[in-house]
Amino acid sequence: MPSSTGKNTEGAKSHKSSRSIFERVTQQGAIDLANEQEENIYLFVPNLIGYLRIVFAALAVHCMKDHPKVCAVLYCISAILDVADGMAARAFNQTSKLGGVLDMVTDRCSTTCLLVFLASAYPDWSTLFQFLIALDFSSHFIHMYASLVTGATSHKLVQSEVSKILWLYYNNRITLFIFCAGNEIFFVALYLVYTSKLPAIGVSSELAHAVVPTLVKEHISAAALDSFAEYVADITLAHVVAIVSFPICFTKQIINFVQFWKAAKTLVGVDLSERANNRQKKQ
Repeated sequence: MPSSTGKNTEGAKSHKSSRSIFERVTQQGAIDLANEQEENIYLFVPNLIGYLRIVFAALAVHCMKDHPKVCAVLYCISAILDVADGMAARAFNQTSKLGGVLDMVTDRCSTTCLLVFLASAYPDWSTLFQFLIALDFSSHFIHMYASLVTGATSHKLVQSEVSKILWLYYNNRITLFIFCAGNEIFFVALYLVYTSKLPAIGVSSELAHAVVPTLVKEHISAAALDSFAEYVADITLAHVVAIVSFPICFTKQIINFVQFWKAAKTLVGVDLSERANNRQKKQ
């Protein structure tokens, strides 16, 4: 019969081995754990919602060319489910790395598909839309990679010392929702302006003339003022939504740029630290 000391030693080794697996798991080790899982993370409630998001996003892309109103509804449902899966993850204590990455990939891919369409719909602005795609992908990829190499458990865990802008963005759910939603709403509004024959709001010529400041009227011709009034008379709800959400979308691009820059500086710092350690080892 084994002694209690032997059991304790064996148990300690087992605990240490188990702990080391989860602290420093290799890729093969992670796959082995996934194959022998005790709880099915694939079927976590927030992840199931994430799969549903992908379905709605794919349907939106399928309807994008010929059914603009249906596409807009499906696209918005997919975006709203992004909020729902976060709430479910907290409610059921089912946060997971798979769910976090799944969210980010779905966001990036759905936004990219919409921007590709906008680039073809507005050829004069195609270069800008292509730039926005590149900025969106690159800023999120480099930020997530910098988070991983510095040991962060989530790309949303940003300290205020690193960047107050990113800290305010990621650590306040209301702020995060406003900028993410406003960004998507602006692009959807541009899409509807081009594709959907929405009825004009019907702004009268008199009202259009009235909203123009006197100082501006003194410096433009009557013909230009009449052209503005004609344009305003034809604007739809989609135009109004695009105008209102544009400042939010513009600010979101600034946040993306800051995210890219701070992540790049982080990686430079990691490189310098590793090079210094290597030099010390050689001495």
